[in-house]
Amino acid sequence: MKILAIETSTMLGGVAIADDSLGLIAEARLNVKTTHSERLMTVIDQVIAQSGLTIDAFDVYAVAAGPGSFTGLRIGLSTAKGLAYAAGKPVVAVPTLEALAWNFPFAGHPVCVLLDARRGEVYAALYRWESGRFIRDIAEISVKAEDLLERLDGTVIFAGEGAVAYRDRIIGIMGCRALFGPADKMVPAPSNVAMLGLRMAGEGMGTDPFNAAPLYVRKSEAEVRLQEQKGLSG
Repeated sequence: MKILAIETSTMLGGVAIADDSLGLIAEARLNVKTTHSERLMTVIDQVIAQSGLTIDAFDVYAVAAGPGSFTGLRIGLSTAKGLAYAAGKPVVAVPTLEALAWNFPFAGHPVCVLLDARRGEVYAALYRWESGRFIRDIAEISVKAEDLLERLDGTVIFAGEGAVAYRDRIIGIMGCRALFGPADKMVPAPSNVAMLGLRMAGEGMGTDPFNAAPLYVRKSEAEVRLQEQKGLSG
């Protein structure tokens, strides 16, 4: 089974191709300062060409489904859904935070993944390694970093851009109980989305492209402002 995976949850995204028997075939990462839409299709074309495959070689498509950047998630999902629909193939919506946790397989401590959610909050989830996979102990939430840290016991590995942004605050509350991954492990990996997508597809978790949906966790800033305006006008 061959899979094409797309990761656009944060400014650092990319594309990966993997096979359930061969493993990772190709991966490309891109740092996008504006939007992924400007470069994503070009990178997809390049990765497919460099892998020696064609667009009709894939059995399933995977996409990091969130939480993360609202714009980035929409771009990634619309691209994956368009490719899958044209090919008549399923889509696997891979949880962004779980895919990032896979930067730390076999971890002896829980892995807390944090992405910057703005407005003083983080997107967060907590995972522990058990029997060859990550088990989710705290489901994806949008929360103030301090409120989350008060819930954590023991030594915890922190990863993600939110861990970088709130590093001093984390250390101030948790001290030596807080461990941080190296810089290259603090960012999402398209290859993780691909490999986790293969596992999920093998477990029957692929879906029709029309049914693939993002995991936003909370409302967008535009939706919040609209709701506030309606409240004021009401």
